[in-house]
Amino acid sequence: MTGYDRNARSVRGSRSPVLGRNGMIASSQPLATAAGLRILQQGGNAVDAALAAAAVLNVVEPMMTGIGGDAFALVYWSKTRQLHGFNGSGRAPYRMTLDYLKKKGYSQMPESGPDTVTVPGAVDAWIALLEKFGTLRLEQILAPAIEYAESGFPVSEIIANQWSTTVPLLQRDPWAARTYLYSGRAPQHGDVVRNPNLAATLRKIAREGRDGFYRGAVAAKIVEAVRAAGGVLELRDLEDHASEWVKPISVPYKGYEFCELPPNGQGLTALLMLNIVEGMDLRSWGHNSAAYLHHLVEAKKLAFADRNRYIADPAFARVPLDRLLAKSYAAERRKRIDPERAGADYPAGDFEPGDTVYLTVVDREHNAVSFINSLSFMFGSGIVAGDTGICLQNRAANFTLDERSPNRPEPHKRPLHTIIPAMVMKDGQPFFSFGVMGGDNQPQAHVQVLLNLLEFGMNAQEVGEAPRFRHTRGRLGLESGIGPEVRRALDLMGHQVVTMTDEYGGYQGIVIDPRTGVLMGGSDPRKDLCQVMKTGLFRRVLGIVAITLVFGLSIGVTCGGAADVDPQACCSTSGNCQPESGVSDPQSCCDREATSKTAAPNLQPPSGSTALLASLPAARALGSESLIPLRSSCSDVRDTPLKFPPRDLVKLKASFLI
Repeated sequence: MTGYDRNARSVRGSRSPVLGRNGMIASSQPLATAAGLRILQQGGNAVDAALAAAAVLNVVEPMMTGIGGDAFALVYWSKTRQLHGFNGSGRAPYRMTLDYLKKKGYSQMPESGPDTVTVPGAVDAWIALLEKFGTLRLEQILAPAIEYAESGFPVSEIIANQWSTTVPLLQRDPWAARTYLYSGRAPQHGDVVRNPNLAATLRKIAREGRDGFYRGAVAAKIVEAVRAAGGVLELRDLEDHASEWVKPISVPYKGYEFCELPPNGQGLTALLMLNIVEGMDLRSWGHNSAAYLHHLVEAKKLAFADRNRYIADPAFARVPLDRLLAKSYAAERRKRIDPERAGADYPAGDFEPGDTVYLTVVDREHNAVSFINSLSFMFGSGIVAGDTGICLQNRAANFTLDERSPNRPEPHKRPLHTIIPAMVMKDGQPFFSFGVMGGDNQPQAHVQVLLNLLEFGMNAQEVGEAPRFRHTRGRLGLESGIGPEVRRALDLMGHQVVTMTDEYGGYQGIVIDPRTGVLMGGSDPRKDLCQVMKTGLFRRVLGIVAITLVFGLSIGVTCGGAADVDPQACCSTSGNCQPESGVSDPQSCCDREATSKTAAPNLQPPSGSTALLASLPAARALGSESLIPLRSSCSDVRDTPLKFPPRDLVKLKASFLI
């Protein structure tokens, strides 16, 4: 095999990318994507839409992200033809020192609890991005998230499974259990959950801006929660927080420029890995062949050796970026790779000592945003700040207690960060805005996705669906789409090969065709994926959300009536409804699926954008009760009579379509 065989379907079954011309958003949740699309419809730009989607993700994926976490972004601004970097990571408390942690008996950093809490940077990041590039008010940006928090949202199968694994952590903290467990359990697939405390906090931030979070009552409750659990966070830690605009770092690769954010994030690691493999004839080995995977894994080991030695907060340690990113250095590192045998631990390069949920949006002006927001581990520290609904991140777990490490804990210092957005430029213009969620997996997944696109010609959807590897803690995890003969060959080379039984990472990406300007979006079926485009006729046509099952839950979204639309995209993937011969309007296929029936009679009536609720599994007509007619806008749905008694948790078995 010398290339990627498009006819040899990936393990998850290949779906077509979504195409559009006037704007596109890709995220891990249909509700977040719908919120971002609505902002574009209202005249907002890519930054406005990204922030609205991020705020909704804060509500509907609370274990992954939230205003108690951090955020990073790459923003391409078409008016100035400039790429901007933004570091919205928080710092350690002033009273956190190496000596303090060792006196508490730690031999390594804890993974949860009060001593893993750093100052949350997300709110400041949202506001700073909005102030510099946004066109809408903060109240407009946060409105969809507030509605979902107040009125409820349906829990998907993937989210339910992930949430269920966090019950022991949430049970440790009274407010965490009260906020995110229901009768002592995690919500189940199809349940509708509300978070009125978080809604109230978001309303306060919408009114008061930055001070509504970093000063006053909310800040006091954050500090109180951490101190009560035994931590050292103080009000001044929150009051002194400031995000930072940074210059992106990049390396050239065969006519493209691969851009990441500088340390304290681990984006440098992806650039190091790509530099090493650039000198290899990857295409001749064939996609996901044993030789191909072997060399990528060895390059990953080398890149991570340098990551672990050098990446730290640049305000506290010198990171030799120029030397690390030099092609000559990559050539030296490449020589360490044995083409036949897996290496053990590689040493870092010998330099003079010195002092990481993702979404992407492109609008009609080709402003592009690559954005990531995270709590680190699921539900972060496991601490919820009283009745605020805010779960605090555990980002300080990324420090190391090795006093020789530049990433050792120090007062007001940012730890090494795993969440990284990426962007690929071509001739000074954005070509591919993308990211892959998943901790230490992110740099190695970034490189795999990028090579899928540039070396093997996969489209924006295929690059994320293709099976991936994950190398961590000396083990090489392979997804099930990588064949047994490849596994055997890698095992004979000395790799500790294991089968990845869980879905790891979540890709979202948008390719901008440099010739036509057409946007091509892809979203990972490992998540509740949703990529959607805005058509020129959006205000006059019907938007239809069709939910389908592809090894988990995936979303295909089209807007009927525009030339951009493929009518197959609405229904053909669900297996429940096929367009009739000659049909050009997807509505004729899908409108007969536009009914919703509840399995239980207790549901808080949704209003406004809450009618975007896309419940699961696949959309299908289940009966005439509680019918919600298709509407052309969210506001129209406000007048739809819904006679459901209130309750926080309800099973849903069909879909609301907009």
